Amino acid sequence: MSQLNLMALRHSAFYSPFLMTMAGGYLKHAGFDVNYTLQTPDNLVVDRLQDGSCQVSQSAVAASFAALEANQENPIRHFAQINSRDGFFIASRQAIKNFEWTMLREQTVLVDHFFQPLAMFKYALHKKGIQWDQLKVIDAGNVEEIDQAFRSGLGSFVHQQGPAPQQMQSDGIAQVVASVGNAIGPVAFSSLCSTQDWLDTEEAQIFYTIYRKTLQECQQNESQDIAQQLQAYGFLKEIKSTVLTETIETYQKLGCWNHNGEIKQAEYETLLDVFQYSGLISKRYDYCALIKTL
Repeated sequence: MSQLNLMALRHSAFYSPFLMTMAGGYLKHAGFDVNYTLQTPDNLVVDRLQDGSCQVSQSAVAASFAALEANQENPIRHFAQINSRDGFFIASRQAIKNFEWTMLREQTVLVDHFFQPLAMFKYALHKKGIQWDQLKVIDAGNVEEIDQAFRSGLGSFVHQQGPAPQQMQSDGIAQVVASVGNAIGPVAFSSLCSTQDWLDTEEAQIFYTIYRKTLQECQQNESQDIAQQLQAYGFLKEIKSTVLTETIETYQKLGCWNHNGEIKQAEYETLLDVFQYSGLISKRYDYCALIKTL
């Protein structure tokens, strides 16, 4: 068996097409012995890709902007799209029948401050005609700390990736009222990346073929079936099966996985719009500087 080391910046139902390459048994059947780990402060995806101890990671095209801004050599290329929509939601502590984004003005909102979710949230506000400083924004920390803070009574609204807000809704703590993905529309959000050297190998072609198969299954298969396979493999077992099923169905309906695996030029241009709006990039970088098509 060939060793295949996979990583992720974050672990979520949002990345089901990637997770299903493992949970569906396809990589094992193709002869890969798979090891999957999450990024930590002392175990960074970029380092593991560059030293060859990781071959593929869940990431985001925008994760490579920092290296370009610093004029650093960038051997990493994003070769497949996971999600073509933002996968974060707004949940309200109080039930709201007809939510409008303007209702966030002057309200206390716990916002995920990780680089891309924050940039996307700011851009969604902009598209809805709302200024960032019109909100009472709280940075409660990482995803676990945000969840705990809201559950402890802090804030009127919370900005989270699924299935966290869906779980809180199931627990009777909050109501999901809006999708950032709907507010922004198609965008090059999350991706799979590797080094240019690995992407020239036969293994890369085999992996990409498998990934496109699981992507299609996540578009077409019943959400309950996908949830059952993920949890049977050991993924997301801490989430109620009904909540995981609902979250996967939500992402299907949102259209996150309605693509063929390629990172489209138009969606990349929207990503540039988002990051220029927040002042996180100084110019519009060429598509080929970050993306490789297999």
